[in-house]
Amino acid sequence: MSALEEAVISRCHALETKARIGLIVPSSNRMTEPQFHRYAPAGVAVHVARVQMTGRHKKPIAQLLDDIGRAASSLADARCNPVVFHCTGTAMAEGTEGEAALVRRVAQESGAASFSTAQAIVEALRELGLRRVVLFSPYPQAVNDHEREFLAEHGIEVVRDVALNVGSSDEYIRLPVTRWVELAREHARVPADGFFLSCTNTTQIEAIETIERETGKPAINSNQATLWAALKRMPVFGDVPRIPGLGRLFSQADAAVA
Repeated sequence: MSALEEAVISRCHALETKARIGLIVPSSNRMTEPQFHRYAPAGVAVHVARVQMTGRHKKPIAQLLDDIGRAASSLADARCNPVVFHCTGTAMAEGTEGEAALVRRVAQESGAASFSTAQAIVEALRELGLRRVVLFSPYPQAVNDHEREFLAEHGIEVVRDVALNVGSSDEYIRLPVTRWVELAREHARVPADGFFLSCTNTTQIEAIETIERETGKPAINSNQATLWAALKRMPVFGDVPRIPGLGRLFSQADAAVA
């Protein structure tokens, strides 16, 4: 075997897929895929199934379950494990019971370890000891209100929230990273343990490290928390690997708030 052939084989082995994350996202979501592909560790593949569930397609959770089940089954075909219901607003919209119904259906149809973005956020907030948070989102106030109620069910208090109410997903993705940083600066003195930046279809993830550096407080975002929760469930890693750019959740396991 030539040196070139050995190098090619070695590279193929290095790039070998060790695990696959399956994400069920709203059909209009355009930010989750590039962000997960950018930040996921080598050897982790990311696969996405889309469901029409937000905007003009918004429905009660009971009416979404069949479509979500089909999406979960398609990700099972791709051998994804875990499989995640990945929409913050929908996962929190009907409280803990509604979120549990979504996760049960995903687990039933995928046969994989299953959770929701909402569950990932709660786990991430607890990991860093964040019991009192400031919430930022691009949503209407009504969506923030549901998220406040959901987090309260899990013992997490939203002490202040900002709902930017910018309109549709098209407007969500146009909000620049600097807008999320500005909001954190404006609310840095609020008596809270940290920030929760809610939504899977924004630039928020790119603001995390700047927010933490400038305010001294941890920041949790929907996509960041979901990637962390997925990696935590993958035996191939043991411990969640450190990932530059994703803030204290990924780089300072010993920095949890007392």
